[in-house]
Amino acid sequence: MCGICGQFNFTKQHKIELETLKSMVAIIRHRGPDEFGFYQDPDIGLGHARLSIIDLAGGKQPIHNEDKSIWITYNGEVFNYIELREELEKKGHKFYTHCDTEVLVHLYEEHGPDFVKRLNGQWAFAIWDKNKKQLMLSRDRVGIRPLFYTVIDGSLIFGSEIKSIFMDNRVERVIDPNGLAQMFTLWANLGSQTVFKGIKELPPAHFLLAKAGDIKIERYWEIDFSRIDAPKENISEDEYAEQLLDLLKDAARLRLRADVPVAAYLSGGLDSSFITALVTKHFNNKLKTFSVAFEDKDYDESGFQHKMQSCLGTEHKEIRCSYADIGEVMPEVIWHTEKPLIRTAPAPLFMLSKLVRDNNMKVVLTGEGADEILAGYDIFREMKIRRFWAKFPDSKIRPELFSSLYNYLPNWPKKVNPFLKAFYMKDLMDIKNPIYSHLPKWKTSLSIVDYFSEHNRASLGNAHNLENVANYLPKSFDCFDDLSKAQYLEIVTLLSGNLLNSQGDRVMLGHSVEGRFPFLDYRVMEFCAKLPPKLRLNLMNEKYLLKKISENYVPNDIIKRKKQGYRSPDSASFFNNDKLEYIKDILSLDNLKQAGYFDAKSVENLIKKCTISDTSKISAKHNMAIVGIITTMILHEKFIKNFRVDN
Repeated sequence: MCGICGQFNFTKQHKIELETLKSMVAIIRHRGPDEFGFYQDPDIGLGHARLSIIDLAGGKQPIHNEDKSIWITYNGEVFNYIELREELEKKGHKFYTHCDTEVLVHLYEEHGPDFVKRLNGQWAFAIWDKNKKQLMLSRDRVGIRPLFYTVIDGSLIFGSEIKSIFMDNRVERVIDPNGLAQMFTLWANLGSQTVFKGIKELPPAHFLLAKAGDIKIERYWEIDFSRIDAPKENISEDEYAEQLLDLLKDAARLRLRADVPVAAYLSGGLDSSFITALVTKHFNNKLKTFSVAFEDKDYDESGFQHKMQSCLGTEHKEIRCSYADIGEVMPEVIWHTEKPLIRTAPAPLFMLSKLVRDNNMKVVLTGEGADEILAGYDIFREMKIRRFWAKFPDSKIRPELFSSLYNYLPNWPKKVNPFLKAFYMKDLMDIKNPIYSHLPKWKTSLSIVDYFSEHNRASLGNAHNLENVANYLPKSFDCFDDLSKAQYLEIVTLLSGNLLNSQGDRVMLGHSVEGRFPFLDYRVMEFCAKLPPKLRLNLMNEKYLLKKISENYVPNDIIKRKKQGYRSPDSASFFNNDKLEYIKDILSLDNLKQAGYFDAKSVENLIKKCTISDTSKISAKHNMAIVGIITTMILHEKFIKNFRVDN
């Protein structure tokens, strides 16, 4: 992976300064510490920080075509570049490197902007067409790699990270309460919304064309769960399983393409265990694996990790996280995520990527995406139970099914109590609501907005309104079955805007580590979207087809273990450590009032609830709120109060 940035002058009012480009690259050097590169003419300036993975000697960027009329700065990997290169060479294109980057330049020459539909990979790039004086920005299908931009003073300024854009002193740094509220409600921002005013994010599966002040944004791909064009022939369960296995083998094979060693994360769950076993069995018998363990047994999965490591015989290393570790590293995490969090989960993964880098590894495979495309989360089973209950809302037996959910949570009741029943009864009969599956989750997190200051509340638009989510749904959404609707929502919110960002790209590239995700190969995603729903969630058996193909790769007790979502300690990470002086400072009444985001008195009352001796009794709502408030205040300190353009 790499870091990219640049400026495109629409009007030439503002000269592109090389020193500004250098500072834009320097501040994201963690993304690519191996070498820096620049291209500049009166209209455009491109910058690049390289993490060399393919063609270590010859892949320096920006890269150009034969007559230097097309230039690219590129962050990512196109895994099918070898096949694409062979095709282009047959058509007469000449190459001067062996890297995947140059393939994109010639594909653009051959097919124009639509060439992105030919790519299998993860990317964010900028292509400058000197003859057309046109800039193209593009981002991969599910948003594995980030790309931000703003338009100011006749210039389009872009970068892999927002901090790179902020190095241009024309760009104001202001936190947007609308972006903040949407982040707290949906756990992610939708579309082009960010938490900073004036800064936009290019959405996944889109490209942008900018020319003479005109900007057009176009979607080039959409995950489609409608089964209108699904296979009509009588395909057996075993045949579906064989097809899925073949696709995942090929997805893993492509993602092993590198001129450096590739490692893997081993969480102890099915997804990463299967990917690691698949690679070990078919491609690489000397795979190194890495994992996170926790001192708090409620979060720890190291027993399963060790079992899987022993089964595969990998060279394995782990970090063990305490409450203090998480709290102490959080300011650095927020510097990289560039957004507040409502869970501390990214912090241990940030520490894990450091362990990977300290062991001289640059690339890791992970199991991200399986839960979304094969219905692995409890929220899908939760939705199914609520719809089942809604058919007979007076039933006393059907609500008892909720006791089978979230049983990895220490306080989850073994028998449904009146409080839990009342919680799930809210909006129970609103079954035609397109976001029915996520109403309990999002209405719980929406309560964080209650802590906003009066000024912030007064400035809110509708970005955080749940009804607004419908604006981001595809026309085919009504044709989806109930499970697929829930999966689509999870993919476009939590996966694209949260997991692949705060728990993926940002915490990995913070230590110059590239993540690769076989389950997010677009062919795998499209195949799973067309599966009969029962092969994804069979009654209450999640990831049914994946479990079936895992039988020859993963021990049975890992396949059949109860689902345990990856979590880390929340409020306990901040209030069980006397060394965290920064917490006292940022949550002081004076500081809260001065920043102006939250009502200081309400926060003070929340802190009292979160500092009780038995942190297991703190509600999920209060845990999310305190993490959201703390990380927003860190964001303020890092990007508003103490950000230096000359750093």
